[in-house]
Amino acid sequence: MLHRILLLLSLPLVAICAAAQGAPDASRFIVQGDSLLEANQPSRAMQKYNKAVELGATANALAARARGWYYQGKYTQFLADVNRALALDSLHPQANFQRALYASRTDDHAASIRFTTRALKTAKKPELQRQALILRGSAEAASGRNQQAIADLKLGITDRTDDPVAMKLLARMLDEAGDMAGSLAMLEKLCTIRPDDIGNWSNKGYELNRLERYSEALNALDKALEIDKDEPVVLSNKAYALLQLDRDADAMASVNRSLKGDAANPFALRTRALLYLRKGERDKACNDLSLAKAMGASTDVDDLIKQHCAGLQPKR
Repeated sequence: MLHRILLLLSLPLVAICAAAQGAPDASRFIVQGDSLLEANQPSRAMQKYNKAVELGATANALAARARGWYYQGKYTQFLADVNRALALDSLHPQANFQRALYASRTDDHAASIRFTTRALKTAKKPELQRQALILRGSAEAASGRNQQAIADLKLGITDRTDDPVAMKLLARMLDEAGDMAGSLAMLEKLCTIRPDDIGNWSNKGYELNRLERYSEALNALDKALEIDKDEPVVLSNKAYALLQLDRDADAMASVNRSLKGDAANPFALRTRALLYLRKGERDKACNDLSLAKAMGASTDVDDLIKQHCAGLQPKR
């Protein structure tokens, strides 16, 4: 996911002025290289970065050339330059951030957290701070450090909507932390900026179900079904909302369509079992509950089995 991420931030005003005046210094070549890299011209950008390094192998110049190597996927050269930059300045914010990117790419989340933390100690530019927080939050999430991940992702994302990957991750982390309202708020933004993503509508409907806002959940889930009318998870969540609204016939139709697409969905099996119980079809209900338990259902399936299925043998 992070393979091609770059951070092309403006250099200080003095560097831009130097470039405009044609001053033969490294800053001028770094500015030009960054512009070429942003324009997807890596070969020409590397020529500028090489000239900057020739004028002086400083941490700034080496970190700049490392950006070019990373962009091209030349990671051996990238590591050589970024490590040289860090040897010269262990707290260089851009070099630490770039090294953290590589660590995340190789799933070395502990290293990513370490390098982003160093970058944040000295980073002055708001955009670098923001991206470092998001990167550290992503690594923390992958490491199971959920509360730290939520804090960093919130600080990095703020009210912006230009990083849907980070927004989805934060929505998931908030859901796992039991903050359904917070997760829903993020998903509502995602539905606005990415209305063609079925996952956004599906997850929004799921959170609305958890908040017992079933009519609103149906609206979101129907939006998802406009994108894929046969998506099993969406149909299962819709069936649950319909069940809660006492629309049993519609719920049964929806859950049967869900199980046709995925017969091993324990949540759908549980929903159908509840519908069978309402109809007095205890044998069918208990068969579904037994299957749901075997598939790893973690809700109240055991309690339902004890309450309704004592003495019954599940069908095979």
